[in-house]
Amino acid sequence: MHEMALAESVIEIVERAARQHAAAAVRAVRLEIGRLSHVEPDALRFAFDVVKRNGVAHGARLEILAADGTAWCMRCCDTVTLARIGEPCPRCGSYQLQVTAGDELRVKDIEIG
Repeated sequence: MHEMALAESVIEIVERAARQHAAAAVRAVRLEIGRLSHVEPDALRFAFDVVKRNGVAHGARLEILAADGTAWCMRCCDTVTLARIGEPCPRCGSYQLQVTAGDELRVKDIEIG
């Protein structure tokens, strides 16, 4: 389950930010997860709850914002929205797609208190 490694990386970012701002506690962590990122939100929530224990984020809530996946279709020369990798272009049916967004995971913001 790669979500555990992702959660550990998120906690490292959160703890670094808390130290930089001399925060005693973190209230919330907001993540933006692209629909094409191959990250399972429920598994990430579980992993986050495990790795946040005994740290500055022990009471923090995790908020996940889903970002649409988009791709450039080489056949119809247009940007299209995708729900999953491997889908054809919803306009022309081509599989010649280059993902342009929605395959990332990023810490959007951290609420400290």
